[in-house]
Amino acid sequence: MKVALVGANGHGAWHRRNISEKSDLLFVGMADPQPVSSPEAPVFTDHRTLLSATRPDVVVICTPPPTHLPIALDALSYGCDLLLEKPPVLSLADHVTLTDALTASGRVCQVGFQALGSAAWSRFRDALPTPLTGISAVASWKRDDTYYARASWAGRRGVDGALVNPLAHAVMQALATGTAAGAGRPRQLAVERYRTREIEVDDTAFARITFDTGLQLLVAVTLAGEDFIAGEIEARGPGGRALLEYPTDRLALPGAATLASVPGRADLLTNLINHRADGKPLLVPLSATADFTAVLETLAGAPLPHLLSGDTVAVDGPHRTIPGINEVLVKAAATLSLPSELGLSWAVPPYRRRLPS
Repeated sequence: MKVALVGANGHGAWHRRNISEKSDLLFVGMADPQPVSSPEAPVFTDHRTLLSATRPDVVVICTPPPTHLPIALDALSYGCDLLLEKPPVLSLADHVTLTDALTASGRVCQVGFQALGSAAWSRFRDALPTPLTGISAVASWKRDDTYYARASWAGRRGVDGALVNPLAHAVMQALATGTAAGAGRPRQLAVERYRTREIEVDDTAFARITFDTGLQLLVAVTLAGEDFIAGEIEARGPGGRALLEYPTDRLALPGAATLASVPGRADLLTNLINHRADGKPLLVPLSATADFTAVLETLAGAPLPHLLSGDTVAVDGPHRTIPGINEVLVKAAATLSLPSELGLSWAVPPYRRRLPS
């Protein structure tokens, strides 16, 4: 099986190692406009030249989000199946375009939300309390100024932001929980977005999403956090709560007092190869990401996030921290409330929109 990679630097380095470690795959080449250090396969500066020269069976695409769709369409024209990094596309119109191209070509697309391939997620999904009364997602990370200088698109409107890039897994995992609970499609979004530096996107955000059934989920995340919270999805109801720490595959089902590790996470590339070989279902087909793309598209049309300053932000060289933010994240998640509804002095009214479908 011949595999090629488009986007060899940054996170692409992880994909290079992953492909190289699979003895049943032939790593035929990689494309990147920038020099590649210690390449494991031939390097091309243009993905079209790569496709023409190597004729791969599978292409892994790990490039800036605005380039995903055109590269994916080019790969499909060569008959390739795709492993496409998140966010897969930037609008539902692009989602339809790619879906139509997949249908016409007879090929498939797996999307790189790797946490959906864990055994912990499967157990969490199958043990959701019934009925659900709420879903929440919390994560507290730290990213300094160098994070926003890593690429020309970093910190740019429409393609970056805590909700749609570094902490996109929290949004996707929470949406998938609602789907698994039979809540229907997400229909309404109320979001408060904040930034601690002069960027165009949020580094701290609170998003409340309402599904067809009225079930609500609250995502509360920051890149200007205090104590580290890796990423937690909580589903609660009269029968108790289920808690999944999705980056570490630790799980607490209803009645459990503490998180316990659940081994086993399927590699998405291996799953795609198995799908080609024997029809094994894809873990994260493009169709499963439509709701995420609807949220992303709506966020792209929101005003610039509110800029926090003064005593609200602690500055230590290239680092920014919002004092007390972890307490706010946890309280917002527990009550499904936005900061403005909790009476925070720095909060602003939410941006409200109906999600496209």
